[in-house]
Amino acid sequence: MSTTPDSAVRAYITSHRETFLNDLADWLRIPSVSADPGHAADVRRSAEWLAAKLADTGFPTTEIWETDGLPAVYASWPSDDPDAPTVLVYGHHDVQPAAREDGWHTDPFEPQTLDGKLYARGAADDKGQVFFHTLGVRAHLAATGRSTPAVHLKLLIEGEEESGSPNFPALIARHADRLACDTVIVSDTGMWSKDTPTVCTGMRGLTDCQIDLHGPDQDIHSGSFGGAVPNPATEAARLAAALHDDNRRVAIPGFYDGVIELTDRERELFAELPFDEAEWLRTAHSHAALGEAGSTTLERIWARPTAEVNGISGGYQGPGGKTIVPAAAQLKLSFRLVAGQDADAVQQSVRDWVAANLPAGIRHDLTFWGATRPCLTPLDHPALQSVVRAMGRAFGQKIRFTREGGSGPAADLQDVLGAPVLFLGISVPSDGWHAPNEKVELDLLMKGVETAAHLWGDLAESWRTA
Repeated sequence: MSTTPDSAVRAYITSHRETFLNDLADWLRIPSVSADPGHAADVRRSAEWLAAKLADTGFPTTEIWETDGLPAVYASWPSDDPDAPTVLVYGHHDVQPAAREDGWHTDPFEPQTLDGKLYARGAADDKGQVFFHTLGVRAHLAATGRSTPAVHLKLLIEGEEESGSPNFPALIARHADRLACDTVIVSDTGMWSKDTPTVCTGMRGLTDCQIDLHGPDQDIHSGSFGGAVPNPATEAARLAAALHDDNRRVAIPGFYDGVIELTDRERELFAELPFDEAEWLRTAHSHAALGEAGSTTLERIWARPTAEVNGISGGYQGPGGKTIVPAAAQLKLSFRLVAGQDADAVQQSVRDWVAANLPAGIRHDLTFWGATRPCLTPLDHPALQSVVRAMGRAFGQKIRFTREGGSGPAADLQDVLGAPVLFLGISVPSDGWHAPNEKVELDLLMKGVETAAHLWGDLAESWRTA
């Protein structure tokens, strides 16, 4: 579709690779750990560094956007074509905590290159994947001879993603007019493997809660009173056991309302992936696969809603025995949601289910900690097809499709801006997100640069003719 010369793009990337990697290393040296208040100044320094580098790249507008917590970075580069689509790239510049004593082979904030891999906290998650857009847009301009991108290009790079994005919904609501776009590109994701490049088409949503159960006003003697009064620890266990039916489906009435089922084509595309369940189980540190009957493992973690017991507690936990009926117990639950489910409706279904399944004499408090909505892009969406074509040119092979079982702030962008969310990432499972010795494969990073260089022209052309 796009006429951007592949050879010109690659020549530009090759000639600027060393400077690009040196700049990325400088950014990675900033320990922008959002979870640690002691690094708040570093997160701000990271934002300032990125804003300055985006200005150097050519973005005429670069701004640091304040929140009630840590700052985000916004940049904008309008196309000289007023009818071009508007694209917003999302990523984050904060990182997970890291220390040498966690098991790192080197200082996590002193980047090291070894065997074609760049090791540093944030190399893959997410500074490397944000930064490839800077060289990508410059390669796009150089190869096409344009002075502005083929699309109206915007970037929003968050500073609190690794802390749960507590201020992100308010930030995008406050700046919704500035962020208005036709599509969102999320570069905070990965691929199936180095040999199997993929595009993610959706993420699950999440809502989680804590249920506090109260029985007697104090711990009481199990001989004198046990079997004759309700036991909150027993009721916590009964709730946990009632969460699923015999087919491992969630047994909460109304939980599946609105779920968009997989199509036969989507099932076929999942089945094309070289999935090794034994290897997956090793990665999961588990000894067997188990889940909803009638679904494969990949379908369960990508496209089916789930309920999990995250924790259960109550009563005596010390050494030896203590024969009591405890006064209180606690249950923590999380629910992964898929496209079509409404988080508010799911929360109400959970509240109704808990109330209906507790006996008289057990009081309860149920607290939800908010919700992240699911997002899903149809396979035939023209913007998704542009991402697939751009990646195909960069990798020189067929691009396959995945989804993401986890959750993130992408759905907030979709809800507030009313634009479809697409995913463009080049990280692979071995990159070790959140783990010691996080790294990014340099060859794949350059493929990300090349994909971005092809993407903007393809998007402009495909949407013009769609």
